[in-house]
Amino acid sequence: MVSPVPTEDHKPSLPFRFDTGVALFAKRTPRPFPPPFLSPPSASFSDALSTHHRSRDRVNINGELLRGQTNGDDAVFASDYFLCANDGVGAWATRPRGHAGLWSRLILHFWASEIDQDLMRPDAEPNPVATLQTAYERTLEATKLHNWQGTTTACGAQLHYTVRDTASRHRETIPLLYVTNLGDCQVMVLRPREQEILYKTKEQWHWFDCPRQLGTNSPDTPETNAVVDTVDLEVGDVVLAMTDGVIDNLWEHEIVDIIFRSLREWESENSERGPETQPGEDARDVMKAAAQNLVAAAKRVAVDPYAESPFMEHAIEEGLASVGGKLDDISVVAALCVKNE
Repeated sequence: MVSPVPTEDHKPSLPFRFDTGVALFAKRTPRPFPPPFLSPPSASFSDALSTHHRSRDRVNINGELLRGQTNGDDAVFASDYFLCANDGVGAWATRPRGHAGLWSRLILHFWASEIDQDLMRPDAEPNPVATLQTAYERTLEATKLHNWQGTTTACGAQLHYTVRDTASRHRETIPLLYVTNLGDCQVMVLRPREQEILYKTKEQWHWFDCPRQLGTNSPDTPETNAVVDTVDLEVGDVVLAMTDGVIDNLWEHEIVDIIFRSLREWESENSERGPETQPGEDARDVMKAAAQNLVAAAKRVAVDPYAESPFMEHAIEEGLASVGGKLDDISVVAALCVKNE
């Protein structure tokens, strides 16, 4: 059964939304998607013979455009109400039928599609584990015919709201974030007003450098292994969805410093317009700049064979020889919580 995509007339209208920015770095060129997810053939003799570079953007799932972006084996998605960062396990590239990037993208695509259906019922409480479970099952079905193999971690942040009584007995609507994690990607919530980390997910491992993951031969499933937390937000909070290419190369305090510095630079250029009062293009610009700054910093460590890194530190704690950063795909989605005017 194909879930309908919300049209312009049926788009959700929630009290709050995200203004988002995305930044990416791939450690190598992504493997082309296989049939039936590959690009269409050349249309004429004047076209290039190979169009595989377009395969990740082809309309190919039940006639619907594949959602999100592929970055190496990672996949990311950013919308007004949902952020997602999935990390396909790169070891599948050594297998003839291995396509980790396809798995990370399909899980993301189906998850975002299912959440869109939730958003068509704005009064219903989100159930991100159920939507991720459905996405997982639909990915299994989509890859079954040709036995395309792979695994991926998954983390997502769905924006909703709740109404609560205040101390003065007034009813107040506040933004509420549903965070879902399976594996070692990370969602982090920052509160610039107080210069603090409000929340972050905890990595899930089978053993060192082997995270929980969804896909071929993995015992993990969303229903049994995904962890969901709810986080009370306020307008002006920043939500990050990051693959492990960030957190393996940057310590927590470095991530925080980069984001807050990006916000301060933006505010100094727009001193009369703070992020709480002026959502829109400016907010999206600063989120994109913050994401780019984070990716650039992580990349500098990742390509430095002599750098100190969290991955190196963790490996040494496990008794393994390690030095330098960890070269990996690096993906960041940054979002500012704003009022939906």
